[in-house]
Amino acid sequence: MVDGTFGAVSDHAGEVRQGRQSGAGRLSARAEQSGREKSTHRGLPWPVFLFMAGLLIPWIITIGPIRMSLYRFILLAFLLPCLIGWISGKAGRIRVADISFILYCFWCFLAIGMIHGFDYAFQPSGMIFIETVGAYMLARCFIRDADDFYNMVRMLLRLVTLLLPFAVFEAITGRNILLSVFAAVYPTFPDNFVDPRWGMRRVQSVFEHPILYGVVCASALAFTHMVLGYGKSFVGRWRGTGIVIAATFFSLSAGPMTALASQGMLLGWNWVFRNIEARWKILCAFGFLAAMSIELLSNRSVPVVFMSYFSFDESSAYVRAEIYRYGSASIMNHPLFGVGFGYWERPSWMSPSIDMFWIIDGVRHGLPAELFMALGFFAVYLPVAFRSGLDERTQAYKTAFVIAMTGFFLVGWTVYFWNATYVIFIFLIGSGVWILDVETDAVAAAPRDRSRGETAGNDRRNGRVAGRGKQPVAEGRKRPYA
Repeated sequence: MVDGTFGAVSDHAGEVRQGRQSGAGRLSARAEQSGREKSTHRGLPWPVFLFMAGLLIPWIITIGPIRMSLYRFILLAFLLPCLIGWISGKAGRIRVADISFILYCFWCFLAIGMIHGFDYAFQPSGMIFIETVGAYMLARCFIRDADDFYNMVRMLLRLVTLLLPFAVFEAITGRNILLSVFAAVYPTFPDNFVDPRWGMRRVQSVFEHPILYGVVCASALAFTHMVLGYGKSFVGRWRGTGIVIAATFFSLSAGPMTALASQGMLLGWNWVFRNIEARWKILCAFGFLAAMSIELLSNRSVPVVFMSYFSFDESSAYVRAEIYRYGSASIMNHPLFGVGFGYWERPSWMSPSIDMFWIIDGVRHGLPAELFMALGFFAVYLPVAFRSGLDERTQAYKTAFVIAMTGFFLVGWTVYFWNATYVIFIFLIGSGVWILDVETDAVAAAPRDRSRGETAGNDRRNGRVAGRGKQPVAEGRKRPYA
């Protein structure tokens, strides 16, 4: 199954080997065009389709003490094949992020065992492994080139589009009709009615909370605008983008709005300064100077200042600031194994909920767990951000990935990702690793001895299929920004 899904390079390599000096160039061009046409019509790998569709099924399937969901079953079913494919090298070389996420799961098991006992630790740590390594490896193994990435983003937009009309109905009428339909067939989590804002209900949809619905919708903004919008007209590019903005809006939550706003500002910066090659270095320099100024001149830390400006009201900003303050103190007081799922030190008036993804692992499972999660994220984010020498299409996809992950990073300081939102976050991290395996323009332009079949041989050894992940720009077509 894994072999068939990843594909093989032998057919194309065989075509190139049959070429002679007089017709090698023409044969290579025909083979490359054929491979490109074939990849263009290749659909989304069906394990990824099942996983993404399963995210919208809110059924709670109880097996003894174990709480399962449809997407967990799918991740569990493909966990072993993905691990085998990863170990055998069919997902590219093993990377730091791969090991980091595995170590994160191991440390969670160790920490839970030390706090609650190892008899108790197997169930929650097993779920952590399925949702973390399972989702990450599914993307690593099945999103392997630009076409897979495009198809994944298209599926994500279709899911957001499907939810939009139900979100409008729920916001106006106050009735979560979509959850009610699923609940009539099989048990789901409860309808979590949150206080309305601006005269509308905050849309929960098929997720546990409006914030989670909003984060999932907001995650599609940069992907939709720059991946699905690549090479399209203004109207074609903004049609899908508008759907994402509208769907996210109905969550009426500060966290998703933060993700939306940050991605929108980065997309705007990228467009306005598209002719300046060093635009991202300039932006990073501005960001660094702003952070240093806040640390030196303000009596509040950078995260607290950030949270205060991206909240609907002053009270929620204050609560998040206190979560950061007491959560950080808890991590320092219990740095090795955390406090587990029990009580963590805080004032009596504070809720036990920790609405902050980037500190909750440290509070529960200790500082090593937090560092492994952060390392897994940045070990993909930074290498992709600094990847150079890519063709125009892949460069656009890279920029979309970096902007989307920036949105996730920022919203993680105001929101805790759990269940479907958590697995889509981890899955999207893994979906960008293929960019690190793409052959750069400099390597692709290197002279090769086609008469000896070195082109096919090198491509086969590098795991590269001609025509996959490359799409030349048609002559005369306007160059899209990247």
